[in-house]
Amino acid sequence: MMQWDQLLSAKRLGLEERHTNEIHDARSQFQRDYDRIIFSSPFRRLQDKTQVFPLPGSIFVHNRLTHSLEVASVGRSLGNMVATELEKRPDIEHKELLSEIGSIVSSACLAHDLGNPPFGHSGESAIANYFTNGQGINYRDEMTSEEWDDLTLFEGNANAFRILSHQFNGRRAGGFALTYTTLASIVKYPYPSHMAGGKQKFGYFQSEKETFHKIIGELGLPESKEKTDKFARHPLVYLVEAADDICYQVMDVEDAHKLKILTYKETEDLLMAFFSSEEDKKTRESIQRNFKTVTDRNERIAYLRATVIGRLVRECATIFMENHDTILAGNFEGSLFKRLAGTSAEAMEHIKNVSVSRIYSERSVVQIEIAGYKILGTLMDEFTQAIMHENNPLSKKLLSIIPEQYRNDEHSTYGKIQSVVDFVSGMTDPFALDLYRKITGISLPQIG
Repeated sequence: MMQWDQLLSAKRLGLEERHTNEIHDARSQFQRDYDRIIFSSPFRRLQDKTQVFPLPGSIFVHNRLTHSLEVASVGRSLGNMVATELEKRPDIEHKELLSEIGSIVSSACLAHDLGNPPFGHSGESAIANYFTNGQGINYRDEMTSEEWDDLTLFEGNANAFRILSHQFNGRRAGGFALTYTTLASIVKYPYPSHMAGGKQKFGYFQSEKETFHKIIGELGLPESKEKTDKFARHPLVYLVEAADDICYQVMDVEDAHKLKILTYKETEDLLMAFFSSEEDKKTRESIQRNFKTVTDRNERIAYLRATVIGRLVRECATIFMENHDTILAGNFEGSLFKRLAGTSAEAMEHIKNVSVSRIYSERSVVQIEIAGYKILGTLMDEFTQAIMHENNPLSKKLLSIIPEQYRNDEHSTYGKIQSVVDFVSGMTDPFALDLYRKITGISLPQIG
């Protein structure tokens, strides 16, 4: 059984020698994680990375940065609710740091998408596709099967862990030097790529294996009895995951309304469905009273969205506490979101169906996904060929474009290619498009 006093550790990766057991100091450390992330360059670059819809023209929709900020807000609420309930439990002896759970979850939420490449989820697939169906397949025999799985199943979550914990060239040890607990709270899949069953769902690359094991050993995350190298999630991962699920499911509907993919009536019906039971009669009456004052349709949808999020936060916090002992034993299956029941479960299932049939298949979304494959596939090919043939005159010119921080002294094929993946996955959408145009000759600096 995991213990909260061990799970909540303010020890910092790369700065272990400075760690103290002072409770006051630990509180400030968790809040510093949030600040370190929000002031970082990788976080700022999220403002130019696609969430679902193409980056905004005349209508502002969510990008990775606004999504991350909203998830962090919801995560803080979830964490605070759970902390309040945990403090009531007589079986938890050391409660000094429980009040920091909201800060920890919020920081992890802020960081959860840092590893996502340009062009949304299609960017992950585009990088993986280069190694499964592109020229990258030629390097299969030059690395271990575990390393190969890292590339052919490239995953944003594992990449986020690398960005946060890896010592890039010229940077300090420990990456962002975050607390062990914040780092563990973003690892949705606490196992390596070769245990992912061919799915793009795993927690760390082989290059960060030692770091991962150091963290989970310190925090006391148990290993699976059935599978070696597969561990239980840190309990706070369930809250980070729930905050993400709540935001992207509900906010995508609001964006679809702003873009007129869904009508006002369709959007209102989707959100009002959360309050369709007899027990929600007072809530429905309150909503209608507000609607008499709020006549702007966008504002009405925003109000409904906020009300839905509030309900889902309360329900997910309740589900966490109802399954607390199972979670701390490492035996909880699935996500908190999948345990929703009643009208919330029915309403969310309807949203998922509409999202698949109307939102995620919308023309502009599909066009971005296609562009992502073409652009990232080309960039991966050009820079991988360059780094594998460094003495070629053209290769030298291409490699000069890669920032110093992404260069490494690795002589292995895996290490060399990782530097390319680090560079490409860190790009913003506009930068990737601009670089693609320039190196393919579609766009050139003005001559004369």
